[in-house]
Parts: sequence; structure tokens; C-alpha cells
Amino acid sequence: MIIGKNIHKSFGDLHVLKGVDLHVQTGEIVSIVGPSGAGKTTLLQLLGTLDKPDAGDIIIHGQSVAGMKDRELAAFRNRHIGFVFQFHQLLPEFTALENVMIPALIAGVSKSEAEARAKEMLDFMRLGDRLQHKPAQLSGGENQRVAVARALVNKPDVVLADEPSGSLDTQHKEELHQLFFDLRNQMGQTFVIVTHDVHLAGLTDRVLDMRDGLFLP
Repeated sequence: MIIGKNIHKSFGDLHVLKGVDLHVQTGEIVSIVGPSGAGKTTLLQLLGTLDKPDAGDIIIHGQSVAGMKDRELAAFRNRHIGFVFQFHQLLPEFTALENVMIPALIAGVSKSEAEARAKEMLDFMRLGDRLQHKPAQLSGGENQRVAVARALVNKPDVVLADEPSGSLDTQHKEELHQLFFDLRNQMGQTFVIVTHDVHLAGLTDRVLDMRDGLFLP
């Protein structure tokens, strides 16, 4: 599903990633842990094609992305990768339904199909009665479930999550964590999760510990 080969990334004189290798299988839930500044979020941004490595290669769903042009990357990202952030990053002026529809509309799906997909995902998230609510009318846990629905609406190969439960209280954290495993069990969804949450990391199939730009053996 995801293969990273000898990934390097620097920002000025700061060498953040120093030859990272990574292999994530389809349907696997992998967590990446480590101290702040270790390179976790930088790696996630590279895997998500939001930035490009200085050296090395990233292969997602059998396709190398390192050499793609920006327009190719944007189209690839929309079709194959979903994102969940610590702060849900929903558009405040749009309803839950509209927020979830947006990636499908960008992908060229008809409005009726995008709406059907979005309703299906929000029903799965137990938000079928909140379709017309805007983010300010939803709880933090509900907003994060809307964000997960948005990440899944195009049926991506992998969902990349950066501290997805970092802003939630204990109950909503547990609900979100369980949701990830329900999605894997029912849809075969693959997740790569950057987290400081020891409990969440302990639930995942594998824990990768990053220190100073490399994974510990």
C-alpha cells in the first residue's frame, strides 16, 4: 500500500528526515510516535503529497509520487489519500453534508452522487440527523467525525491522521479511536496515525517510534 524508500527532507540547514524507510500494508493501522521535532508530521506531509522529499521515493497504491508534477499530485491526492487533522479544518460556512461533499465534487463527481456518498458516510458516523448543522452547531467529537467522513468520501487507499484525537475529551477520544478500527474492520481502510496518545498507539497494529529523523530499530 505505502512504501517509503530512503526519504530525506531538510529545511535550510535542518536535516529533518535522514533516510526513512516505511512499509504499510493494506488494511493496516500504523501509529507513528516520538518526541516533538522528531520528524513525524514532516513524514506525514510527504506521504500525503503535501510536500516533496529532497531524496528517496514514496510509492502509494503501486504508483511513485516523488516525480509527479503539482497538478498530478493534486489529482492523485484527491483520489487516493484522506486526511484527518487535530483541529478538524471544516469550513465554518458550510453544513456537515456540504463539507463532506467537497472532496467528491473536486474529483468531478456529480452533485447527486457526491451528496449520496456524503450521506452514506455521515450515516456510518452516526450523524445522519446532523446533516444540515454547521461546525459551530456541533460538538468537538461530532466535528471530528464529520472530518473523518470527509476524508473517506472518495474511498481513499489510505487515511493519514495527525493527532486526530488531540483536541478531544476522554469520551470522544475513545469513540474516535473505536471508529478507526470499525472502518478498518468493515471497509478494509488503511490508516497511518501520528499521535502522542499512548493509549491509541497501543491499540494499533504497529507502533513506529521516530527519533531524530529516523525510526528506531
